[in-house]
Amino acid sequence: MGTAPKSQAAKSQASTAAAPRFSRVLLKLSGEAFAASGGFGIENDELDLIAREVCQACQVGTQVAVVVGGGNIIRGATLAEQGHIPQSTADYMGMLGTVINALALKEKLLTLGQDSRVLSAIEIRAVAEPFIRGRALRHLEKGRVVILAAGTGNPFFTTDTCAALRATELECEILLKATKVDGVYTADPKKDPKATRYETLTFGEAITKNLRIMDMTALAMCQEQKVPVLVFDFKRPGNIRAVIEGASIGTLVRPG
Repeated sequence: MGTAPKSQAAKSQASTAAAPRFSRVLLKLSGEAFAASGGFGIENDELDLIAREVCQACQVGTQVAVVVGGGNIIRGATLAEQGHIPQSTADYMGMLGTVINALALKEKLLTLGQDSRVLSAIEIRAVAEPFIRGRALRHLEKGRVVILAAGTGNPFFTTDTCAALRATELECEILLKATKVDGVYTADPKKDPKATRYETLTFGEAITKNLRIMDMTALAMCQEQKVPVLVFDFKRPGNIRAVIEGASIGTLVRPG
């Protein structure tokens, strides 16, 4: 006997199960993600891991924008704290570090067959397109990964704030905050064995408890614009795709 054909409802359920939970996301990567633990510069194995994870997310059909930090190249805040360089100049130096990371990620994605573009908030036309919202949206709609470099283009703002701003501008459904731990804890799990992980939090709770998820400006913007933030372990292979497909991973910070 032949197998009975699936009902229309069953086909619909199968289609829904295969569809990604999010159609457009913003991934925030720290500069440290590009380097080996405790190191500086760009480590090829780390770059390969990042690029392959992003490719997996795109294969599901989700549009992906990426904001990159630059701490593996230069730490502008540290330079400013040492008093040798004004913070505005140090911040611009940090922005240039993010451009280096963005170019590395773009080239790695291209070698894996994933089309991508670097859009910079400061003009550096020889290597990157200027950030224009409509252009970024068009690239996303064409299935290209949009890598956003140079932060907001202004000193005194972190790349976390840039991530919140770009997620809002590009109408992303969620901001994925990649970290080295699997979520937000009541205390530092490396120092306190009794620390427990939050499954979910409101922005109000995160701000009141002074949980260091992102800087306060970024958190406040996400709260105001109702952009949820998922804090998760990026180093575990397959996590980005799992999140996009609806798996319960990390800590979800949501509007109250």
